Amino acid sequence: MAEEGSKRDSIKMNMKGCQTNNGFVQNEDIPELDLDPGSSKHILGPEEPNAKNIQPYAGMPKEVLFQFSGQARYRVPREILFWLVVVSVLVLIGATIAIIAISPKCLDWWQAGPMYQIYPRSFKDSDKDGNGDLKGIQDKLDYITTLNIKTIWITSFYKSSLRDFRYGVEDFREIDPIFGTMEDFENLLAAIHDKGLKLIIDFIPNHTSDKHAWFQLSRTRTGKYTDYYIWHDCAHENGITTPPNNWLSVYGNSSWHFDEVRNQCYFHQFLKEQPDLNFRNPDVQEEIKEIMQFWLTKGVDGFSFNAVKFLLEAMHLRNEIQVNASQIPDTVTRYSELYHDFTTTQEGMHDLVRSFRQTMDKYSREPGRYRFLGTEAYAESIDRTMRYYGLSFIQEADFPFNNYFTTLDTLSGNTVYEVITAWMENMPEGKWPNWMTGGPDITRLTSRLGNQYVNIMNMLLFTLPGTPITYYGEEIGMGNILATNLNESYDVNTLLSKSPMQWDNSSNAGFSEGNHTWLPTSSDYHTVNVDVQKTQPTSALKLYQALSLLHANELLLSRGWFCLLRNDSRVLVYTRELDGIDRVFIVVLNFGESTLLNLQEMISGLPVRLSIKLSTNSASTGSQVDTRGIFLERGEGVLLEHKMKNLLHRQTAFRDRCFISSRACYSSALDILYSSC
Repeated sequence: MAEEGSKRDSIKMNMKGCQTNNGFVQNEDIPELDLDPGSSKHILGPEEPNAKNIQPYAGMPKEVLFQFSGQARYRVPREILFWLVVVSVLVLIGATIAIIAISPKCLDWWQAGPMYQIYPRSFKDSDKDGNGDLKGIQDKLDYITTLNIKTIWITSFYKSSLRDFRYGVEDFREIDPIFGTMEDFENLLAAIHDKGLKLIIDFIPNHTSDKHAWFQLSRTRTGKYTDYYIWHDCAHENGITTPPNNWLSVYGNSSWHFDEVRNQCYFHQFLKEQPDLNFRNPDVQEEIKEIMQFWLTKGVDGFSFNAVKFLLEAMHLRNEIQVNASQIPDTVTRYSELYHDFTTTQEGMHDLVRSFRQTMDKYSREPGRYRFLGTEAYAESIDRTMRYYGLSFIQEADFPFNNYFTTLDTLSGNTVYEVITAWMENMPEGKWPNWMTGGPDITRLTSRLGNQYVNIMNMLLFTLPGTPITYYGEEIGMGNILATNLNESYDVNTLLSKSPMQWDNSSNAGFSEGNHTWLPTSSDYHTVNVDVQKTQPTSALKLYQALSLLHANELLLSRGWFCLLRNDSRVLVYTRELDGIDRVFIVVLNFGESTLLNLQEMISGLPVRLSIKLSTNSASTGSQVDTRGIFLERGEGVLLEHKMKNLLHRQTAFRDRCFISSRACYSSALDILYSSC
């Protein structure tokens, strides 16, 4: 009884002291109260304060709290806050939708930075056998990252009989032992991805080696493999073959070769050891797709498809037309002596490329794992090259590789600009360009044009819109080796640009610790090597690194307009600019004799002095030039920075001389890109 009395007294004290009690009162200590006005029970007696005068306190019973929450001074702010939250959420949703709607497409990894092409046999030898290998590439990944490279492109490393530089493949699912094992490849791929880089590899769908299992089964007419290659009857008497027609191999002479096992001729666009696959056979198409899937499953990020224009031939066997109609037919033996209307770019070829793209798209659905497709289109006309981009609604290649700079034997402002405009004017809207100055089968730039053009051509590549592509060694200015007793069964002329990478001035240029190398190193490796140039502020390597870093960090270079100011027999002058940024880069390149250039004649309102952002002459970087007279030596280039409100691409006089590959505008207030300029 005493406990019950005490409890009632406690409750009464709590109720009476509710005006000043700021402590915490647990609900379970208070019996449930009936506050219904019509009830016979009540809580507050005559002597107790009115509920309207009670202030809320921590732990107040919910029945009492409801009375306070219903008062206007509490209800109105709560409703205001509720509607403010609703409006804020709607505004955020609307802003998000608007930003997504007006934002340009983000640059993908194959657009965001340069590609670095490696001929694996010549990059780095890890096992002292004189041949570069996959482990050697992995050992040099740290160096590649210092170049700000985004994508590594490794040329053919498949099991091969060594014919035509490993493009006669014996097994598309095997690594040639000279390069290592499949485990070595998987380790290399994992290391490349760990560095945040991507890997694309060569793929050769047009032909195989004559030692490939498919060909051996085809020549014996075994099952489905009977028609995996292109066979036709032909006369063969006394060791002399009379081919079905006059079609020629790229390397000269007839593209038909008699096989004594099958007693027919097979077709080969390249060497006789490289028979062409029959892509009109659905089983062949399926085989190629399965090989692609094999490497995509491994995790490669894309392919460079070689020799795609040769995939199909005309089903009829009509002779191709001679370039010189008066030439005696029996003397027509060189590839250049025929028009190849029946053996290249046949109807249906682009359908095959689209099917390759569709296969790769199945592996591009995971965010951040888009698979790149590039096509080699060497010696194609510009209009045929552009067809590899596909149509606006049907995609083919992300881009065909642009090798038009590699065809230039002399440089001038005019010839360089012609290459640029030919690509940019013909490229389908919304597509992405690329630029390269070398490759495995091309005379290196320094040997073709002179070492004074190394820096200026690298500056050109990194200041043009699109993806720059560097062949290994171009960043340090490597040249061809001299042809002296090359112990290989290849065309010597195509070997000279494949010499070992020059790492330092030790034995074999640091390429191999073995007693010999598969090709000799260049005689200039003591001065032209990575180790020397990375410590020289004036070296080609240092400029290359500065250019690639600027390209990575400047929207003007990665997304901006290209506008021509002037081109002539010596100089090429252009700007890079972007809507929303009041700065422009003015690029001045001199390919001819020393010249004095007046920029004020080209741009009205140009200041008398401008600062040099980068120069091929490192001593000039950071200094200022007089825009009324810029003096440039042969092979010298400067990148100037200038504040400009009225951008050139908006001016009527420059509209026909400005190009952009991916339109975007910049908002400095929001620090975002948007597309509705």
